[in-house]
Amino acid sequence: MQENRWSGWLIRMAVRAVIGMAVIYFVNEYLSSQDISIAVGMNGISFLTSAVLGIPGVALLYGILFYQTL
Repeated sequence: MQENRWSGWLIRMAVRAVIGMAVIYFVNEYLSSQDISIAVGMNGISFLTSAVLGIPGVALLYGILFYQTL
């Protein structure tokens, strides 16, 4: 029973990470097509942030970048 709980948790983390990285990729592509030079890097920190926090974590990464451009 305990092993099933861990495997479910890991699967959810992996799914959130993959979806988060896909969102980062598509948002970066959209922003570059609009000539906006803000792009979140696709690296380990972004991967972990999207895995732990999900889509709100991705929004947080973009929020940090927009704040830095002010």
